[in-house]
Amino acid sequence: MKIRQFCGVVLGLVLSLSVLAKPGASAPDRPAKEGQGPYSRLILRGVTLINGEGAPARGPVDIVIQDNRIRAIHSVGNPGVPILDGGRPKAAAGDKEMQLEGHYVFPGFIDMHGHIGGSADNIPAEYVFKLWLAHGITTVREPGSFNGVDWVMDHVKRSEENRVTAPRIIPYFGFGLGSDSPIYTPKQARNWVEWAAKHGAKGIKFFGAPPKIMHAALDEAKQQRLGSAMHHAQLNVMSMNVLDSARLGLTTMEHWYGLPEALFEHQRIQDYSPTYNYNNEQHRFAEAGRLWQQAAKPGSTKWNQVRDELLGLDFTLNPTLTIYEASRDLMREQQAVWHQDYTLPTLWDFFQPNRYAHGSYWFDWTTDDEIAWKENYRLWMAFLNDYKNHGGRVTTGSDSGYIYKIYGFGYIRELELLREAGFNALEVVQAATLNGAQALRLDDDLGSVSAGKLADMVILEENPLANFKVLYGTGHFKLDDNNRPTRIGGVKYTIKDGIVYDAKALLADVREMVNTARAKQE
Repeated sequence: MKIRQFCGVVLGLVLSLSVLAKPGASAPDRPAKEGQGPYSRLILRGVTLINGEGAPARGPVDIVIQDNRIRAIHSVGNPGVPILDGGRPKAAAGDKEMQLEGHYVFPGFIDMHGHIGGSADNIPAEYVFKLWLAHGITTVREPGSFNGVDWVMDHVKRSEENRVTAPRIIPYFGFGLGSDSPIYTPKQARNWVEWAAKHGAKGIKFFGAPPKIMHAALDEAKQQRLGSAMHHAQLNVMSMNVLDSARLGLTTMEHWYGLPEALFEHQRIQDYSPTYNYNNEQHRFAEAGRLWQQAAKPGSTKWNQVRDELLGLDFTLNPTLTIYEASRDLMREQQAVWHQDYTLPTLWDFFQPNRYAHGSYWFDWTTDDEIAWKENYRLWMAFLNDYKNHGGRVTTGSDSGYIYKIYGFGYIRELELLREAGFNALEVVQAATLNGAQALRLDDDLGSVSAGKLADMVILEENPLANFKVLYGTGHFKLDDNNRPTRIGGVKYTIKDGIVYDAKALLADVREMVNTARAKQE
């Protein structure tokens, strides 16, 4: 199958200026000593639990895991005093115990927009996977499968079997992937969806298509029990905004394109400048940053009508606030502390201004462009918070690999941005865990730490509810008690399918990959 050979109206809508990236090396098989377990029985002792369902933290508790399922959660005492042994579950011969008093446990994070590759050339899958796991990400929805079906599905299978160090991968094939000709009839659309289901897709990623094609594809997806997500690209959004596609059965929107257009009151088409050219990346992103200002105002009748209809359709918003952040503060993203140790040279080169590369649009980025994007964020965040407050499902995704965003690090920044949008800390955790599992229809197994679910967890020594920065692989910068600058935090262990990974060791492996790649360039 040819790499990224999409139907004519699809990939070109979003990546029309990009040279197709060469897939990086497949991830190697997991070494015997990389990740411990799974164990027949594992007991996490004395932790403080944030379960992902919205409940407040509680602890100390002992969590019993057996055959990769959480079997019991025992409250074993009170904070600030020694734990008494009387009420604790007893360990049997062969059990593995982890003494974790003072540690915090969360459900494994779910990244609803994680590309294994597809941006720069030669991004090794191992690099991406280890950064994800090192930041507590145990499940990734992979939208587009840009490296091709065979390449992606090989990693899906090996992750399912834990033969590779990786999160579980939920593949959403790009609509038209593998087709040798454009899809222009409803019958072709249905045939392709059926083909995708047979080849292992769990959902479909759309960028845009004529309404009759979308109607057929979404109807067939429902019959095949496939999920759906859509980046409402600007070249097709005038014929199908978010409300139009949600009415046809779309389950998830990506980013925010198509939502302001659904909120238009005095126009039908975005008011572009006369010199706008879609193939000019700076035009695309500069004018996208002025789109929310053309939409209905927060709290207006139109705003409320669109919100309420999407709520009634049980529609999921996956905003990926993080991926556009350079638009409102370019210097911040260029100077992020993790670039020094964790950004591959091929990615750094891809991020530089380049008229041929998607998302490398810094031809002449101005103060006014950043101010427009700050207002864009204010309105966008207002809708997200309002949607959440009325019972809507908002999830977390990163879309890393573009626009100065690095895998894992970009995801943690998404948590901070939801906090900025008005979500309280527990609401952010729920968006990062249970909401994603519900959107993927995997909440019977994933999304919270509760009896009967799979053993996917994040363990760290600091409290992220007080400060999400302690989740970054580079930690949180602060003064210690001796008035010395220091860094604290970072995930300590990530458990996926009952296998315990040392997050700091994974980060060390990534640093070595980056150093080796840089040495080859010298």
